[in-house]
Amino acid sequence: MNKLVFIPFIYYNNTIYCVLHFYQQLKWNGVFCMLGIIGAMDVEVNAIKNRITNKTVTKKAGVEFVCGLIENVMVCVAQCSPGKVNAAICTQAMIDSFDVDKIINVGVGCSLSKDIVIKNVVIATDVCEYDIDITALGEPRGFINGLNVIKVSADRELSERLARTAITCGEKIHRGTIASGDTFITDSGLKMRLNTEFDAICGEMEGGAIGHTCLANGIPFAVIRSISDGGDESAQIDYPIFKKIAADISTAIIVEYIKSEQNQFALY
Repeated sequence: MNKLVFIPFIYYNNTIYCVLHFYQQLKWNGVFCMLGIIGAMDVEVNAIKNRITNKTVTKKAGVEFVCGLIENVMVCVAQCSPGKVNAAICTQAMIDSFDVDKIINVGVGCSLSKDIVIKNVVIATDVCEYDIDITALGEPRGFINGLNVIKVSADRELSERLARTAITCGEKIHRGTIASGDTFITDSGLKMRLNTEFDAICGEMEGGAIGHTCLANGIPFAVIRSISDGGDESAQIDYPIFKKIAADISTAIIVEYIKSEQNQFALY
């Protein structure tokens, strides 16, 4: 039986293109780049996915990748599911299969600092994986073998642009280390240790693994988190109340950032 396959097309500069060929042509001409966006939960990425036009949906490594255009900017958006392994798998699949030029990890996180409160925004200067522990072999906690670092630096230009966008959106922002581990933090003791040992100001479960994978592949990345809870014993109460509000804040910043990318694209 013959199969009917839908291939989206786009009209640009008096020419009709297959949307993927359209992207490739612009990329080869040095005009355009593919922006990858990863969030762990549906509440963190669905609003972004819903804005995509001319979309294609592809499943790789158990993850659904939605590619298309937002404000004439080519994006690839994925929900990786919580946790560092899920985040790393998603990131590598996105890099291998969709030729992304940069990746933004978006979502919610907990505060690890008394100066940061619910609904504030944290944009990483760097990320770490606090639950890597080979101290018994003489390495410091969080040391990443192979990369031979504890902290992975986020891309400065991309992070600065996100910070300026967040300020334009009227948000209170903070810059610093975001610490990742496979634990939903509800312990004030752990919160204090991460702040003291890693100088971390925000905790979550994916950014460190995404940064790790991006560095290994030479891909610029940024991590943005809106604060949903205090990372202490009240987190189990605060998180369900504030996660949607916090996710909406980070989503709005990403959409405004994409608009700024579109403005740069319009110059060509």
